[in-house]
Amino acid sequence: MKRALVVVDCLNDFLSLEGSLNCGEAGRQVIPAIARELESARKSRTPVIYVCDRHLPDDREFELYPPHCVAGSWGAEIVGELKPGPQERVVPKRRFSAFFGTDLELQLHEQGIEEIRLVGVCTNICVLYTAADARMRGFEVAVPADAVASFDEAAHENALRELSSVLKARVEVAD
Repeated sequence: MKRALVVVDCLNDFLSLEGSLNCGEAGRQVIPAIARELESARKSRTPVIYVCDRHLPDDREFELYPPHCVAGSWGAEIVGELKPGPQERVVPKRRFSAFFGTDLELQLHEQGIEEIRLVGVCTNICVLYTAADARMRGFEVAVPADAVASFDEAAHENALRELSSVLKARVEVAD
């Protein structure tokens, strides 16, 4: 089965403590696990695709959450520890799901991808909704639990249960 690593919203506004919608210490703690996932993918030549919030200054999402990841801002940049390599793709998105209004599905199909491995933030928002849309499009989904986080620990745990029980994603828990 051909796989891709999909890195979700590993951006300054979420993973830097100075970010406008940061995940706090939980967000900082997943960076090493995501870096390991990137290293493994790169060694095995698994395709890596970053999906990144890139909002307009007056985005309607700011009715729900404080302004974050505005296109062209420091907050919308990928954190330094997890920068993409020269052959890795970056897909901008404006909604929770990385599939909504993007060409992510087309990119995956063009590469013959059957399973996506999701890492990043926030488990209960963009990771969960991307996983749901992936399943609706026929992709298998794997989520290493140590490589996802949220600003809300209870919501993070609930999302891991939903990923596993409802979406039948393979949630991997480190030993």
